[in-house]
Amino acid sequence: MSDHNCEAVIVTCIDFRFQEYINKWITEKFPPRSFDRVASAGGVFDLDYILKQVGISKRLHHIKKAVLINHEDCGAYGEAGTVEKHAEDLKNAAAKIKAQYPELEVETYYLHLDGTFEPIS
Repeated sequence: MSDHNCEAVIVTCIDFRFQEYINKWITEKFPPRSFDRVASAGGVFDLDYILKQVGISKRLHHIKKAVLINHEDCGAYGEAGTVEKHAEDLKNAAAKIKAQYPELEVETYYLHLDGTFEPIS
């Protein structure tokens, strides 16, 4: 059985408007074949689903990092999708991941419509 290790799991929204930005950003930050990718409507919106995916990535691919990316004008959030709400959800998701997997590094970002990645901490 070969060793199936990768550096990170990257969680994004499914929104087509952001894929080009996300792909470019990932290419600049991660070598090919070094990450798992999860796309779910709303990014971390469905946190139970995201936690399951992170757990599977950790168990199967021994990731060291989780990268969580939510974005501006997200249809899954609708009117509730303020910058503050996204920041709150990203911080909450990061805290839950850290609680379950203290050894994992967690990065959180808010992606703007113009393609700017804003780190959330």
